[in-house]
Amino acid sequence: MRTLTLRIWILVWLTMVWVLLWGSVSAANVLSGLVVALAITLLLPLPSVPVQGRLHPLSLMWLVLNVAWWLAQSSIQVAWLAIRPGRPPRSAVLRGHLALKSDLVLALAVNIMNLTPGTIVLEIDQSRRLVYVHVLDVGNERAVEQFYRQVAQLERLLIAAFERDSEWRPAASESEEVS
Repeated sequence: MRTLTLRIWILVWLTMVWVLLWGSVSAANVLSGLVVALAITLLLPLPSVPVQGRLHPLSLMWLVLNVAWWLAQSSIQVAWLAIRPGRPPRSAVLRGHLALKSDLVLALAVNIMNLTPGTIVLEIDQSRRLVYVHVLDVGNERAVEQFYRQVAQLERLLIAAFERDSEWRPAASESEEVS
């Protein structure tokens, strides 16, 4: 039942995106959007991603609030860097470690980092859970330490929201599911 609900939601979501791209709601846009959504899901299926752990709504809300704060704060910092007089900011590629168990939660962490103005993830070492992030302003040691504190806080928030050790049960591998 869960799989069917998810597939229907994906079709509805892709159809809505199609209608939004065309800019008007009409029977032709909805129908063509549904055809495109069916073609995408049938001809270009994504591999299944195991969902592990449990969602904790209060921890998720705290994660969302923190990310919103980081986005606002970094947007102001990047805007200031753009208009302030002087030399361009010093940037660097920094390596962060995220002790996250789930690939899905690791992908969420990378997306949060990419959405944050002034940072972009350049590479992910999936097996060692390392991310290499280009950081816009690392002109002093305090800025570098701030980056590492934020990565550690993001890791703690994601674990609290999705991967608590007391509830963690790894998903069965494909070979175990077939048996």
